[in-house]
Amino acid sequence: MKAFLFPGQGSQRKGMGKELFEKYPAQTSAASNILGYDIERLCVENPDRLLNETTYTQPALYVVNALSYLDRIEQESAPEFVLGHSLGEYVALFAASVFSFETGLQLVKRRAEIMGQVKNGGMAALIGLKLNVVEQLLADNGYTNMDIANYNSAEQIVISGTKDDIAAAQALFERKGAKLYYPLNVSGAFHSRYMKTAGDAFRQYIQQFTFNAPEIPVIANYTARPYTPAVLIEWLAAQITSPVKWYESVSYVLAHGEVDLYEVGPGDVLTKMKDFIIADPMPAAGFGVTPIVRKPAADNAVVFNTAYAKLLGTADKAALEATAATLGSEAFRKTYNTKYAYAAGAMFYGISSVAFVTRMANAGYMSYFGTGGLSITEVETAIKQIKAAVRPGQPYGMNLWHQAADPVAEFKLAALFVQQEIRFVEAAAYVGLSKAIVYYRLKGLQKDVNGNVTAVNKVMVKLSRPEVAQVFLEPAPEQLVRELVAEGFITAEQAEWASSFPMADDICTEADSAGHTDRRMPYALLPAMRKQRDDLQAIHQFRTPVRVGVAGGLGTPDTLAASFILGADFVLTGSINQCTVEAGISSAVKDMLQEMNIQDTDYVPAGDMFEFGAKVQVLKKGLFFPARATKLYELYKRYDAIEQIDTKDKTQLEERYFRRSLESVFQEIKGQLPAAELEKALKTPKHKMSLIFRRYFSNSLQAALSGNADAKVDYQVHTSAALGAFNQWVKHTPLSTWRNRHGDELATLLMHGAAAWLQTFYAAPPFSSGAATAAVTPGPIRKPVQLV
Repeated sequence: MKAFLFPGQGSQRKGMGKELFEKYPAQTSAASNILGYDIERLCVENPDRLLNETTYTQPALYVVNALSYLDRIEQESAPEFVLGHSLGEYVALFAASVFSFETGLQLVKRRAEIMGQVKNGGMAALIGLKLNVVEQLLADNGYTNMDIANYNSAEQIVISGTKDDIAAAQALFERKGAKLYYPLNVSGAFHSRYMKTAGDAFRQYIQQFTFNAPEIPVIANYTARPYTPAVLIEWLAAQITSPVKWYESVSYVLAHGEVDLYEVGPGDVLTKMKDFIIADPMPAAGFGVTPIVRKPAADNAVVFNTAYAKLLGTADKAALEATAATLGSEAFRKTYNTKYAYAAGAMFYGISSVAFVTRMANAGYMSYFGTGGLSITEVETAIKQIKAAVRPGQPYGMNLWHQAADPVAEFKLAALFVQQEIRFVEAAAYVGLSKAIVYYRLKGLQKDVNGNVTAVNKVMVKLSRPEVAQVFLEPAPEQLVRELVAEGFITAEQAEWASSFPMADDICTEADSAGHTDRRMPYALLPAMRKQRDDLQAIHQFRTPVRVGVAGGLGTPDTLAASFILGADFVLTGSINQCTVEAGISSAVKDMLQEMNIQDTDYVPAGDMFEFGAKVQVLKKGLFFPARATKLYELYKRYDAIEQIDTKDKTQLEERYFRRSLESVFQEIKGQLPAAELEKALKTPKHKMSLIFRRYFSNSLQAALSGNADAKVDYQVHTSAALGAFNQWVKHTPLSTWRNRHGDELATLLMHGAAAWLQTFYAAPPFSSGAATAAVTPGPIRKPVQLV
């Protein structure tokens, strides 16, 4: 079964729905007539920033959500449940045929006008406290005029009240253990007693309408139960003054069986929220329906143990754990406070998500949140969510990616990490040092309690070229250090200390994998980089030598074992982690990834480095994207302008790749370009062509992230053969489906499996006279390598 979730206020963004208005002209025209303004222009261009005003926000979101639903069901069956968050509930009712598209918009228009008149109220989001604790704190501290507005998950709650009360309560909640108290940018105390006048006015307005019985169960915010014809008017009016029971609503849906949840509309607010609800739903017993099939923690352990037994046999788990804990570098484990020399790398656009990083951290594994492609605001929000959910002292980090075309944005990201005291970063896509990465590294130089200078900001850099490795194996360049001092970003003392530290603590040699690599073999790459490290360490005599690990091709225990035999200080996995429950990519993509084999990938031009011909590895099975991406690059090399492309190819691009004219694509892009970039595109036809072609890459990536069924053949899915190998390893076990895969459990299986493989390897001839299955005492597995 599946349920569609429709977002409410907060999900609006400039450009939303731009691909839908042309596809649904009748609904677009009807919406503009009802509203009295051009809905397409409002959503795509956001004139005068009207999208953030309640009166405009609600109708715009209703229209885009509704068109998104129509687009979705053209390609797949209707869901078994629909529910929407606040405003999104009207789209759910439309989807269930309770009223027409036009009637729904009339209701929303009036609702927005009434709610937009409410002023002088405020709301704040709270993370880290249970509902009963929040209610008790309000009661015990005199805040009896504040209400619960949203109950979003077990420990994510929104409160409403006067602006003064919202501001005054912040100190109380932070003192009482709230991990995040975040005042929202709203004009009214929505979903509270302060909306009574608005609720009464809306109740009177909707009396004139006649509604149909829902054709699909619609779960109401007001009660967390399905709407019926008898209660429609009362529940819609009550929703304005009552809390949004989102946590209970989603739990109610999950209680009916194995239900997949899909967010339909702009943004991913509900997608991020659902992972926390799935991990800790309300008990099914209270709903009077079939107990949930999604397994609670105890049953998850049964699934994991079943897979463990099938994959590793009757091996002594404790012995394997002890051996696995000796693999790689002890210094790595101590630095990152992890039980194994294992990490999960960042995946752009938050695919290595808040939920993924949180779960890995709380299980004692190092992982990095994927910041690439996200705004600075989205990254800051993710940091706060992770901090709120991760237990103190547990390891996690953030991705810092090189932005050669926008060094200001890169520096802002580094500054955010410094401000938020992010101690671990994974540096990626660097071809040399930037001011941002040097600032982050040196800003973390400080004296410890014993007076020793230490680097508290740790850098792990992923790379595959010796010339890039060199700049990270040496101290920061003096010129950049001087600039940072002169600009006031670091102190003179930190500049003086800089020469005593390399730029990185760890180098991850990235062999053939998804993402930008040179497709090198780990058996050539790792030894060469380690030799380079040893040579430079002999020169600089750093107190702590840079550790060298490996990534790429790691999908089975024997590949991890081979890496440790080769001398890797640590291993870092990638592709296997995007096919897990917590990964921030659509279920549709995960369904495809769990079926791939090692031959199901291809190398194609990278959208972000299109002009240079750089390539990335992507899934090709069942997709047109690899062929189309390659065709676009071939056309770019062959022609100097769009106008030179022959008619047949141009028609194919417009009808199949972009589904509209190439000129309309450029007109859309123009409004999003910096002035200098636009001037370059207007003067250089080939650059204009590049910008248009690159839009296909960004569209295909967004389609994969959201699970847009209409664009399924164009999904851009970065992955490597390692995932195909992993799929073959876990075939015929409970882990054959991604719905049973969790990053921390995959890490345990791989590390224990590597330990088992190495024990067998060293127990067999020529290393031992015993049988291949003879037991060996767990110990530092790296030592016997010297016997070879």
